[in-house]
Amino acid sequence: MGLTSRALLVFVIEIAVAAMAATVYWWPALAGRHWRSVLGRIGALLGTQLTVLALIGLLANNYFSFYSSWDDLLGTADNGTVSVRGKETGPAAATTAAAPAPASEPAHVPPMPAQELDGKEPVDTPVRGRDPKVVGEIRTARFPGARTGLSTDGYVYLPPQYFQPEYQDRKFPALIVLTGFPGDAKNLITRINYPGVALDLNRSGRMQPTVLVLMRPSPAMPADPECEDVPDGPQADTYFTRDVPAGIAATYRVSTGPRAWGMVGNSTGGYCALKLAMRHPEVFGTAASVSGYLRAAEDITTGDLFKGSRQRRDEADLMWRLNNLPHPPVAVMLLGAEKGDGDFRRDTDAFTAAARPPMATAVATVPEGGHNYMTWIRLLPSALEYLSQHLAAS
Repeated sequence: MGLTSRALLVFVIEIAVAAMAATVYWWPALAGRHWRSVLGRIGALLGTQLTVLALIGLLANNYFSFYSSWDDLLGTADNGTVSVRGKETGPAAATTAAAPAPASEPAHVPPMPAQELDGKEPVDTPVRGRDPKVVGEIRTARFPGARTGLSTDGYVYLPPQYFQPEYQDRKFPALIVLTGFPGDAKNLITRINYPGVALDLNRSGRMQPTVLVLMRPSPAMPADPECEDVPDGPQADTYFTRDVPAGIAATYRVSTGPRAWGMVGNSTGGYCALKLAMRHPEVFGTAASVSGYLRAAEDITTGDLFKGSRQRRDEADLMWRLNNLPHPPVAVMLLGAEKGDGDFRRDTDAFTAAARPPMATAVATVPEGGHNYMTWIRLLPSALEYLSQHLAAS
């Protein structure tokens, strides 16, 4: 029986019900103080709890698509090679295409620089203790928002060229990298290894030296604003499109020119990356969504994002934007598994079919995989290589 099959789910439900019924039936017979009775009660409780936990785990996996098969769960799947396809047409397909520069900060709202918390990389990172001129460096930082008053902690990866004398006057392109929700920015380093993959691609000439800004998608924890400017609530859209780029540019040698910034993320972070690039092509010229979705989630963590506004809800639906608004001059890539990653294949086919110039789209997939780190790790090189092709520092 497959991990996500209905037959397995029904079988585990039957086992859980049988275990609870047996525990209730035999409990009086196990009421004695003899060691056999005590062991019997312990065994009955453990057996019941294990079957219930297995049922909850299956239900959660089927709903969120964490793992698509037993091999995916056990890490023994052979997912084949990454397949990439795309529509590289229109102005967005060219790295040097013109785009409006990010809106300048008004004089009365000066940018707030990123605050380095310890100046060094966190423990157990791929570049810790090595020469920055060779491998780059990871800085722990806080990103305060001058416009929004929001703030969150994360990391900044500076590529090796940042420290090399011949690049001392160079400004670099930058990528905002987002986790899923609730997420932990450290996982972008220790689990997915964005700095290590970027370094390998840099060394092989498949990625230009790029500053990575690694963070979670909510600057208003424990709430999940889905990167929206919530009426009378957190202004997460403004935070990521104005505050963070301005603060990073005030702290590090990053370019603020056209097409110098991009965004990438997984799950909620992927949705945010795609949406913010489509909304703000003057800020982000390119984006990549890894196992992302196409419309804002609405649940107990988000609260009422739109305050009853149908227009706001529609504008947060990326398919609605494609069908009802002018297509922005951005280059985007959608990445996921052909099978086992929820509605990724269906949504991606609909999205790419609806996209028109000047928007450019590309898709990268593995044959099978769940909504998990193993799938995202396999897709990361394709995402970073694509983004690098569409970044242009001034």
